[in-house]
Amino acid sequence: MSAAPRKILVTSALPYANGSLHMGHLVEYIQTDVWVRFQKLCGHTCTYVCASDAHGTPIMIKARELGVSPEELTTRFSEEFVRDFDAFGVDFDNYHTTHSPENEALTVEMFEALRTAGDIYTKTIEQAYDEQEGMFLPDRFVRGTCPFCKTPDQYGDACENCSKTYTPADLIDPVSVISGTAPSTRESEHYFFKLSEYGDRLRAWMQAATLDKNAVAKLEEWFDAGLRDWDISRDAPYFGFRIPGTDDKYFYVWLDAPVGYPASFRNLCDRRDDLDFDEYWRPGNDTEVYHFIGKDIMYFHMLFWPAVLEGSGFRTPSSVFAHGFLTVNGLKMSKSRGTFIKARTYLDNLDPAYLRYYYAAKLGPSIEDIDLNLDDFVARVNSDLIGKLVNIASRCAGFINKRFDSQLAGSLPDEALFDEFADAADDIAGHFESREYSKAMRRIMALADKANRYIDDRKPWVMIKDESGLEDVQSVCTQGLNMFRSLMIYLTPVIPTVADGARAFLGEGEWRWNDAATPLLSATINKFKPLLTRVEAKQVQRMVEQSKDTHDAGADQQVDNAISINDGAESGMRVK
Repeated sequence: MSAAPRKILVTSALPYANGSLHMGHLVEYIQTDVWVRFQKLCGHTCTYVCASDAHGTPIMIKARELGVSPEELTTRFSEEFVRDFDAFGVDFDNYHTTHSPENEALTVEMFEALRTAGDIYTKTIEQAYDEQEGMFLPDRFVRGTCPFCKTPDQYGDACENCSKTYTPADLIDPVSVISGTAPSTRESEHYFFKLSEYGDRLRAWMQAATLDKNAVAKLEEWFDAGLRDWDISRDAPYFGFRIPGTDDKYFYVWLDAPVGYPASFRNLCDRRDDLDFDEYWRPGNDTEVYHFIGKDIMYFHMLFWPAVLEGSGFRTPSSVFAHGFLTVNGLKMSKSRGTFIKARTYLDNLDPAYLRYYYAAKLGPSIEDIDLNLDDFVARVNSDLIGKLVNIASRCAGFINKRFDSQLAGSLPDEALFDEFADAADDIAGHFESREYSKAMRRIMALADKANRYIDDRKPWVMIKDESGLEDVQSVCTQGLNMFRSLMIYLTPVIPTVADGARAFLGEGEWRWNDAATPLLSATINKFKPLLTRVEAKQVQRMVEQSKDTHDAGADQQVDNAISINDGAESGMRVK
């Protein structure tokens, strides 16, 4: 595979810093990390940034409940995120926070540019107000009976039973979720962004970005309903950035949260001379910017965010890649069933490489949901990674180590077979590039089957008994290890720690994608050590048992409806 080097900036949605990461979140970060590692393996300059989404009412309220400051709360979860991401091999070039000087400066710059262009205006609106707490209430902080289907205990913006949308004022018997009292209605002046003026420009961007067809269909629904101007302000008390020139108005978290992408990148640029902020975030450059997100936040990333960027003089994303949600055993994640599994609970029981591979084997470029079937997880990991992939090396390495002083042969006995593995590089690369990971995994495992058949047919364990055929054993095992090596290069983006072990075994430095086409010959390898061990069903069962919460009666309803770190429309970037 050969192509001109590219300059690419990649982001994942920002995890909301008021709860731990779980298996649903990891779909996105693993999907993104695989893509980034692939680009780097191909020799491109690919930079991966992220940050904790640290603003909004939910964080303010939770910090107050815990008796800590919002800064303390978000710092605590950010540190936890970094530990968990690192353990899962998610390799950010920079991980920052939206509660940062860079983010505030860029948010204000964009706001002032939009205001100068006439795209910001003020309007007085009516809002629910908690008299006891002395604060305006976001829609999701009001609950009551649905005015349409009469289902009780519904949020103030939409009914989970009939899916109708409304305002908190429409609810029957509304109450504040903070104080439990009935809210009043008060007027307040808010700032609005003229999203309704951006229809034609957004359609032009959508066409250039070649978005997924299902995402486009959803966007068309929103266009048909009419783009509405966006309320980008919130009243005090609020944890966020204060709007310049005001005393009690703050930028809504959904304005400053996506700004966390360029802000994190700017923070990195300030520490690295090889990166130029304007080259990636101003129009007219040939750099590329891609956002990986969950399908629940397409509106913000495919309508609101590109409009804000264009209107304020920044470049729009090259594309936005949306994925579906995660189900476990065919159902939504559940605390009572033990399928609401935190990242740390998984790490306490299983190797992250298993999950990275399993997700890759399931993921495609669409917004369809994927299922983590725990029985299939055990079977597929053991079959593919242990029974097929690692088995190639373990069947050949011992002979080379013990009988040939760890020396590989100087030639391959079946160059045509090796060429089949080398020639698959472009096809597999195409699948990675288009995020068709499941197709890439199927192609790789089909080659692994072919490698194992080659070893089965030649039976080096039988050949070794004939002293006159020792050279043939060395050649066959060299062939097997080179097929294994090519497969490990292709799998480096997916299971990087296993690839590191394979490189150490083969005595090599960093790989590049094209290395898969050149065999390793007359080289001295190291003693083979098991790269992975089988998954035991009891390990998975223990993980499930540790995740069960039978005391939280409302847990399943909450989790089944939103497997995000945070809740609702007031939240930052939800990642499912």
